Amino acid sequence: MKCEKCPFVFFEFDALPTVTNFPQIIIPRADHPISRRNLSDNAVRALYRLRDNGFLAFAVGGCVRDLLLGREPKDFDLATNATPAQLKKLFRNCRLVGRRFRLAHLHYREEIIEVATFRGAATVEELPELPAEGRSRGPSIVKDDGGMILRDNLFGTPEEDARRRDFTVNALCYNIVDFSIIDYVGGLDDLQQGIIRTIGDPAVRFVEDPVRMLRAIRFAALLGFEIEAENWRSLVELSPLCANAAPPRLYEEMLKLLLSGEGERCYQLLRRSGVFAALFPAVNSWLESETDLFPHVRFGRALEVVDSRIAAGESFSPPLLLALLFGEYLEELAATLRRSGGFSPQEALDAAVARFAEELAPTVLIPHKVALGMRGILTGQRRLSVTPGRRPLSFITRPDFGDAFRCLQLTAESPEGKKLCAWWSDYLVANPLPPATILQGASESGSPEADSPKRKRRNRHRRRRSPGAEGSPQ
Repeated sequence: MKCEKCPFVFFEFDALPTVTNFPQIIIPRADHPISRRNLSDNAVRALYRLRDNGFLAFAVGGCVRDLLLGREPKDFDLATNATPAQLKKLFRNCRLVGRRFRLAHLHYREEIIEVATFRGAATVEELPELPAEGRSRGPSIVKDDGGMILRDNLFGTPEEDARRRDFTVNALCYNIVDFSIIDYVGGLDDLQQGIIRTIGDPAVRFVEDPVRMLRAIRFAALLGFEIEAENWRSLVELSPLCANAAPPRLYEEMLKLLLSGEGERCYQLLRRSGVFAALFPAVNSWLESETDLFPHVRFGRALEVVDSRIAAGESFSPPLLLALLFGEYLEELAATLRRSGGFSPQEALDAAVARFAEELAPTVLIPHKVALGMRGILTGQRRLSVTPGRRPLSFITRPDFGDAFRCLQLTAESPEGKKLCAWWSDYLVANPLPPATILQGASESGSPEADSPKRKRRNRHRRRRSPGAEGSPQ
């Protein structure tokens, strides 16, 4: 059987072996559609430099998967047997990053190529001290008491590296030497069947890195695949462990999910699996309740709008995305604070955003700048509801006006909301904004002093010496 999403026919297997004993499969160039022309010029250049210097070098991961599916890769990752220290010497544009596992980023003008050293497959009990070049001193794999990996700097072979990756469809390799595809773990068969499957026991792999649960959901939604049955059962059972991952990393992963173009499907999988409840407990409880006998459906509808606009080529800033998704929750929270605490509307909104960011900090850490931007967008909704209001020209020159007005346009469903959008659109046509360079540094009063940057005064005070001090003139 041939997968409708794949442009070529895979090898057929009578019975799919387990990942641990899956035979290595090599697909020659004549039997697959990937060409060097499909890779970025910088990736090909890096592969050839590694090969010409005596190293093994493969294109790996999502780029190979996407090319086999006829999709355009977002980036290109490479794997090699060169250590990070050797990569640093070989490429002048190399920057080493990462704590848990050292990676090399090759910086080109238009893209960054990530190069990783092949990882080994030793267990924690088998690990010796590894003070070799490019490796950290001490045990190479460090896990906490729960089994989550904290550090991983053990290098190995291409096959060991493939078996250490998260999902079978992400473990395919493209060999620059003979242009073949190498499959160590059965990724081609899962790609054919449209299945997301971990490499190894899903219960162990999800505990090692809980973010893999989010990645499984994202790949399933983005590729239109199904999560394998045993993997799904483990994901649902272990979903509370997602809260153990680093909050900044969870924030970045959530942005990838919700801005993937399949955010609404990701959201449904997050709710069904229990991951959403683990990361957003208060919001999840609110979504399961009703307000004035009406269910909360704006979250899902907002994601449908975001998906459709992303498909049309639009982009969304993180503050705008969060304001669209959590705006209704924050509005109701602000109304509750006004009734109970006697706050003004602005004070209640400020307190609601602060409480929201604080309750999410242990799981999904929203950067302070993003929270401020979200607050500015929601504040702008109240100002946009008044036409023309006080000093409308000053209001439209605010840095967050663009996102605030766009938020109104995306959420305006009632006739009143559409009427407001039309009024502000006409006002913007009649009062075109000046160039951004003129707006920088300008105050609402428009005084020339405010437009010109102030010079920083140098401290010219010198230390005075007493007349009798050593070295002072007599």
